[in-house]
Amino acid sequence: MKNTFILLIVFSLFACNNESSIRNTTAPIDYDKYLVTDNPSEKITQKELEFWQERLDKDSIALVSLSKLAGSHAGLFSTTGNIDELYESEALIKKAYEVSSRNKDSYLRTLAHNYISQHRFKEAKTLLDSAYTFPDNKHETELMLFDVTMELGDYETANKMLGKVKKNNDFNYLIRQAKWNDHQGNLDAAIRNLEQAKEVAESGGNKGLRLWIYTNLGDFYGHAGRIMDAYNHYLMALKIQPDNSYAKKQIAWIIYSNEKNTQEANRILDSVMVNHKVPDYHLIKSQMAEFDGNNEESQKQQQDFLNAVSNGNYGHMYNTYLINVYAEINPDKALEIAQREINNRATPETYQLLAYSQLQTGKKEEALQTIEKYVEGKTFEPKALYHAALIYKANGMMDKVKTIKEELKEASFEVGPLMAQKIENL
Repeated sequence: MKNTFILLIVFSLFACNNESSIRNTTAPIDYDKYLVTDNPSEKITQKELEFWQERLDKDSIALVSLSKLAGSHAGLFSTTGNIDELYESEALIKKAYEVSSRNKDSYLRTLAHNYISQHRFKEAKTLLDSAYTFPDNKHETELMLFDVTMELGDYETANKMLGKVKKNNDFNYLIRQAKWNDHQGNLDAAIRNLEQAKEVAESGGNKGLRLWIYTNLGDFYGHAGRIMDAYNHYLMALKIQPDNSYAKKQIAWIIYSNEKNTQEANRILDSVMVNHKVPDYHLIKSQMAEFDGNNEESQKQQQDFLNAVSNGNYGHMYNTYLINVYAEINPDKALEIAQREINNRATPETYQLLAYSQLQTGKKEEALQTIEKYVEGKTFEPKALYHAALIYKANGMMDKVKTIKEELKEASFEVGPLMAQKIENL
């Protein structure tokens, strides 16, 4: 009896510890050292920019200086979120293209990459089509054509390009194969692709590739519910680049979504927002405030987001965010933006936003037609499935709602606690 009692205590302690480890994946001791508000990446890039600007001032058409300076401005956009840096980079790339007599395809690809960052996908596709007419470096162009056709929803062309670049154990091929598998709904295969790419990146010792694969693999692990694996990979990214804002934002999401600790998640976001000023942080903070029951703060953060987008020159970059926000507070405006976004890129993900906007403006039959024609069976993205479920529910199709509700239960971490509650109430 005594031995049995002891075993029960041990088992209970183990169960409690195991439950605690599931709830509390993170620990401040792991990441506190990365929350300093210093931004070394920005300082390094700024010094590089000053060096190449000085060289360019002496020779305004020096191709090397133009290219390097364009890269420095793009780097500052990445580290600070300042959209003006991206536009400055664009202008310099265009000038380099104009004065160059060789390697014009390279400048077209660089400019296309800039346009993709701006969500100017159709213009990027036009540039890449031009680059593809050159006899050299077709492989590099094919890689980017895959990227942009995926963004445009031209999956037939994307698959064709993927076949052209197929090369086992090649990093650039593997990460695109992962994107294709994810699009097809095969998350396990996508993760295997990225894990192969990780092996390639680590064997080569390229810090840039390692940084990219650690953050992206972290995202995919999160989608699969492998929270500890995701967390560890974000920490691996921070070990390479201590001021990486994306990795810190994703750790904040883990702490909010998995551990329900909004105070700690806000502390991390506050440290990131000192140097990396992009509007979407406000939406995460708004969501957390609503989860805490602080509706006043939630509305304030939402308005801060809208003000930041309105005051910035972001073009199409925040359309999907704006549609989701306005669908709740100004459905007509959401519908207007959604229709523009469909023209920008007609994907199942943008069509589901159109359908959601149609539903919010009282057009439930039109919303159903949009879902059935452009979305159903074409995307596995949780928010798209949730919006589809709302539209099915409005049209009395409860069997489909029930099926989606079951599927979405596995995506509670990805969608966050607020939407998980809404899914439960479908």
